[in-house]
Amino acid sequence: MTEYQTPKDRAYTEMLIKSAQKEANAFLNLKYTAERKDGVIPIKYRELMSVAVALTTQCAYCIESHINNAVEAGATREEIAETVFIAAALRAGGAVGTGLMAMRLFEEARSAKE
Repeated sequence: MTEYQTPKDRAYTEMLIKSAQKEANAFLNLKYTAERKDGVIPIKYRELMSVAVALTTQCAYCIESHINNAVEAGATREEIAETVFIAAALRAGGAVGTGLMAMRLFEEARSAKE
């Protein structure tokens, strides 16, 4: 195998959807609802939030899709850049938060060993 993820993988979209129709429909309905243009949150902000989440989940297809949607909704380069660093800070913060749990688990394991 020469590559793990490539835009050529999109050729399998229909196969994936047809192979799990009920689950795919539920997912696509949720996606459609979350990305609707008539929500209280303006579409540009929805897309910037989507970019941030896509960056933290590291979904290349999601990043591409939501960057394109954000640009279409009027997002600026500076807004994308700030979104990148906000997502990075929160991702790092998550590591610190779970690090606190790791410290507790270490102390519990050490205490159990004694």
